[in-house]
Amino acid sequence: MIRDASTPPAVSRRALLGLAAALPLAGCAKDGTPAAAPSPTVSSAASSSPTTTPDGRDPRLTELERKYGARLGVYALATGTGATVAHRADERFAFCSAFKGLAAAAVLHRNPLSHLDTVVRYAERDLMKSSAITRRHVATGMTVRQVCDAAVRFSDGTAGNLLLRDLGGPAELTAYVRGLGDTVTRMDRFEPHIVTAVPGDLRDTTSPRAIGTDYQKIVLGDALPPDKRAFLRGLLERNATGAGARRIRAGVPKGWTVADKTGTGDYGTVNDIAVVWPPQAAPLVVSIMSSKAARDAEYDQELLAEAAAHVVATLT
Repeated sequence: MIRDASTPPAVSRRALLGLAAALPLAGCAKDGTPAAAPSPTVSSAASSSPTTTPDGRDPRLTELERKYGARLGVYALATGTGATVAHRADERFAFCSAFKGLAAAAVLHRNPLSHLDTVVRYAERDLMKSSAITRRHVATGMTVRQVCDAAVRFSDGTAGNLLLRDLGGPAELTAYVRGLGDTVTRMDRFEPHIVTAVPGDLRDTTSPRAIGTDYQKIVLGDALPPDKRAFLRGLLERNATGAGARRIRAGVPKGWTVADKTGTGDYGTVNDIAVVWPPQAAPLVVSIMSSKAARDAEYDQELLAEAAAHVVATLT
């Protein structure tokens, strides 16, 4: 299967260029995160019958946590009405491969569109286990366009690291999301280290609300100009990972358009961050993250599918 708090100090792009070149391009995406007190479910301002309990949890999502033995974080927004569903939306989770959509956006933001035609060179030693696409092109290298495609659509781990290297290192991705107004998400390491997802480790973590809002800005907002935004949206819509088909996409009605990036890691971490377009309606932002207590816990893709189905039923 493709696997995909404090803020780290700001580091300059120039200082990180040398560091990034020295670090191996390794790993594939996994996730996990420290447990925190659950954040409240937020109902639609227009709703006359909120589905929250006195402790602020969504009953259906709490039921799913019990069913799967997992900690579940959800943030969803109906962009047309402002209605939201939130459950542990401000708790930290390891994002794992879900960072790759943000990394591609950062590369697009920092460079002219012609940068997509730049050839990136790498060596056999840079390859990691999850390198199905990059492994084929060691001799010739890949264009930045191809690297974006491999990282976002196929969750190729080496491609994800190449995007980070193009930026100047993990801290430069943190700097990018700070520019989006995100004070929560932090990128600290390259793959494969981001997939360890050790509970209590703040490195390489975000919250469902923070990363969901980031994806809203890069896919629906003006964080990128129209041509770059269209390129990124196209990659996310054509998610080619098997995990993608079994998570949020499996929980929404057939015929709806979904643009998403998954992430998977240790401690049963299963994530999916998406923008969903119902027919003839404004899009939904759906950010779902989960983790379990044991490092070798099973991955429950169905947990995300069921959570997505609940979110869609609530917001539409």
